Amino acid sequence: MADSSSSAAPEGAGKPPVAPKPPNPVFKMMGLPNMRFKLPSRNWMIFFTITGSFAGALIYDRREKRRVQQKWSELVAHISKETLPVDQMRRKMTVYLAAPPGDGLRVARDHFKEYVKPILVAAALDYTVVEGRREGDVRFNTAENIRKLRRKAGEPSSAPEEVGVDAVVAATRAHIGVTDEPGPKGDLIIGRHTWKEYIRGLHEGWLGPLDAPLPPAEELSVDLSQDVSAEKPASLAVPEIASIDSPEFSEEKKDEIPAPKIEEPEKEEKKEEEKPAKPAGPTPAYIYPSEYSSATLPNTIPQSFDSSTPVEFPHLLGFLNTPIRIYRFLTQRYLAEDVGRDVAALVLANSARPYREDTFIADSESTPASESTLSLDSSFTDLPPRNYEQQTVMEAAEIEWHKSVHKRDEDENVKEREWLDDIVLDPRIASRMQRATLSQEDEARSQRIAEQQEYILGEERPAHVPFWKRMWIDYGYGESDEVLRRKPILGNIDGEDEQ
Repeated sequence: MADSSSSAAPEGAGKPPVAPKPPNPVFKMMGLPNMRFKLPSRNWMIFFTITGSFAGALIYDRREKRRVQQKWSELVAHISKETLPVDQMRRKMTVYLAAPPGDGLRVARDHFKEYVKPILVAAALDYTVVEGRREGDVRFNTAENIRKLRRKAGEPSSAPEEVGVDAVVAATRAHIGVTDEPGPKGDLIIGRHTWKEYIRGLHEGWLGPLDAPLPPAEELSVDLSQDVSAEKPASLAVPEIASIDSPEFSEEKKDEIPAPKIEEPEKEEKKEEEKPAKPAGPTPAYIYPSEYSSATLPNTIPQSFDSSTPVEFPHLLGFLNTPIRIYRFLTQRYLAEDVGRDVAALVLANSARPYREDTFIADSESTPASESTLSLDSSFTDLPPRNYEQQTVMEAAEIEWHKSVHKRDEDENVKEREWLDDIVLDPRIASRMQRATLSQEDEARSQRIAEQQEYILGEERPAHVPFWKRMWIDYGYGESDEVLRRKPILGNIDGEDEQ
């Protein structure tokens, strides 16, 4: 007898295969295929996980970034509600902006428009932007503005007074009695490279002379020797012609003597215009850091300068730095928090402190020696040690500059490099600088604004509008309560309801 276990067929082996479920007749009438819901494959799961995580992180960061900017904007928005007399102009700030090392000015402008400008617009403050397209422009513009203030204050100068649009507007306002709003103004400096040029221009403007210094005697002697030895141009050279009384001259040779050719001045001017203009180099400084100690302070210098606020501007280039750049792209909310706090402190101008001294020793413990000594110029080795807070502000940003910026050209005929040289401070200038900070009351109020417990100073927070209603209003199918409140309510104009 055969074994029953071996002869028995496996369970379910003789059953016919299950027929697929018939499609929905509604989908069939619409011409749609039989859609069966199932989990995606392994590759699609990996793709959806990566793209979904990136999109979720990006959406979350941008939402938090908007909330952070809204918090700081609401903190300063009450300034825009304040009324001014008709003969006063709004308080004006100065924004210093320069192209980052290794890149163009557009990147710096985008950083200003994205993080700084929304807070200035919320406070309705006026501002002037000082831009620099290359190294040294911000330094020269800062120093030139200070020199103009000194000339206006009455310091003697042989430089001719330039009459521009700003001078005409200022004279017109002074004639009709328009003055600036009383109160502190302030300077906003974006980036470590701009901060270096700002410090350099501040010293040059207050410690340097009002008139441009004469070039060295060696350069003058070289220029004079070149002018004396220069030959006359060929267009003005007159060929030697034999005298009429000489025996060599005869009537037959009169026609053979060519007439002197003298080019017209208009053609010469056209040739000069056709030549491409050489790009001008950076303007030489009026005073160098090694001369700070021997310079005398002018009588017009104030006891304390307007508050200055350095703002972070992280800018990293290079393909190998892509992971760091992606992380910063997904965490812009932290940068918006730091920049917003600094800008709001300068706009409110409720609190300021002097820059600290003797801070380099504490900061240098966590900084490698190779990073703390970026200047290789031997002419600055006898300068004072770096013991001011201004010298260590945003110092870590220099490590992220492109390697081409840190190279020094041996043939470069310049005495200094604002971006590479160490920051040198004169104690008389450093003691007059101060930094704007947030007071404890403003810091606490910003926390309450973030928690939706408080709104703009003197106003109540409006009621929350649901998403569906906001979309209904935005697409033109309704009106918000604010618009309805502003609409005038007219009575019975035509008198139709009167009996």
